[in-house]
Amino acid sequence: MDKALHIIGGGMAGSEAAWQAANLGIRVVLHEMRPKVGTFAHQTGLLGEMVCSNSFRSDDHEQNAVGLLHWEMRQAGGLIMQTAAKHRLPAGGALAVDRDPFAQSVTDALMAHENITVEYGEITALPDDGHWIIATGPLTSSALGEAIAAETGAEALAFFDAIAPIVYFDSIDMSKAWMQSRYDKGETEDERTAYLNCPMDKQQYEDFIDALLAADKTEFHEGETAKYFDGCLPIEVMAERGRETLRHGPMKPVGLTNPHQPEDKAHAVVQLRRDNKLGTLYNIVGFQTKMKYGAQADVFKRIPGLEEARFARLGGIHRNTFLNSPTLLDGQMRLRSRPNIRFAGQITGVEGYVESAAMGLLAGRLAAAEIRGETLDTPPDTTATGALITHISGGAEAKTFQPMNVNFGLFPPVEGLKAGRRGRKDRYKAYTDRAKADWTAWLEAGQEQ
Repeated sequence: MDKALHIIGGGMAGSEAAWQAANLGIRVVLHEMRPKVGTFAHQTGLLGEMVCSNSFRSDDHEQNAVGLLHWEMRQAGGLIMQTAAKHRLPAGGALAVDRDPFAQSVTDALMAHENITVEYGEITALPDDGHWIIATGPLTSSALGEAIAAETGAEALAFFDAIAPIVYFDSIDMSKAWMQSRYDKGETEDERTAYLNCPMDKQQYEDFIDALLAADKTEFHEGETAKYFDGCLPIEVMAERGRETLRHGPMKPVGLTNPHQPEDKAHAVVQLRRDNKLGTLYNIVGFQTKMKYGAQADVFKRIPGLEEARFARLGGIHRNTFLNSPTLLDGQMRLRSRPNIRFAGQITGVEGYVESAAMGLLAGRLAAAEIRGETLDTPPDTTATGALITHISGGAEAKTFQPMNVNFGLFPPVEGLKAGRRGRKDRYKAYTDRAKADWTAWLEAGQEQ
């Protein structure tokens, strides 16, 4: 049998899986269909391209499960976290990057690795033999998706994902907008001024909601159902759930003071986050949308400070697919009916760049161990990575399975700690302390093999 590891998909999961396996001495062939075959959402043919956002979310590894996942990946020599550090942008307590240089660096690192070969072209069928990881993400091609559905005996589940618009900074009216992170969060001045804020009074907010609800939206084709992942809801869907929903979500006005009108508290605030190192592009935070292109400009220009905005990219919506992993995958991320094939990334039912990359990291290490004739146990569920793999491989209910971000609700409780909001800080610190010790032990055990 061919001892090479073949990986389909060069996104976060595929890129990380290739890096991990190659660094363990495995010969890797990374198959990427772009740029020969494009997708609705991708803009380039680069590996590791960030599609929806340029943020890896919270970098707090003591009080946040996502930040803990960052920490675990760094300890494992993760390519995605290494590259993110090189291209980091100010974003308060979040880890945001300059997305195009980030993807270029990921591509360069993989292309330069002596154990990695990148082959461009679409894979349309499931391989009968060899060692494979399918990390095609939520935008799996139709042909491969049909092959997966035929093998599993059921259609992959589907949900809809939206992307937010990007604005040229020089078109924003800074006599109305200002720079500030909520609660001035951040250790440096750049971090404390990482977000651009556009305030609304009550009437402006009400008019914005009216326009949003009345705008032309993308319609679904017959047979499609509008299932959304709650962490990436279009703003119109949020507004339809109640007029105050946005004001308590991405448009919440808390922790901010408008220097132009310091005595007046805004009724709502729209935040934008730097999208590139030059600071020429800003994305509208939390403003994923399914509005049609013509309607978007009309509605978004109602936001104070964006009246003359020019858009580098408008928002959009696309269909995502993922497996019902609890029924289809075993604890080693292998397809039960074809154990020579592993799955990794968002197609397994994890949500987010970080979670996808973490599942790629794990799949790459598991596959490498198997190729070398070794057995590598998955990390314990007390770690962030282990909590995710436990969730998708059987911890979740198959009947209600849906994409999931990493969160402390997936972790086994630490006994003896106070429940409720008052004990949350101590509880989260206990979770992360335990996870770090267990993750370090897991990495050391793998190195001893």
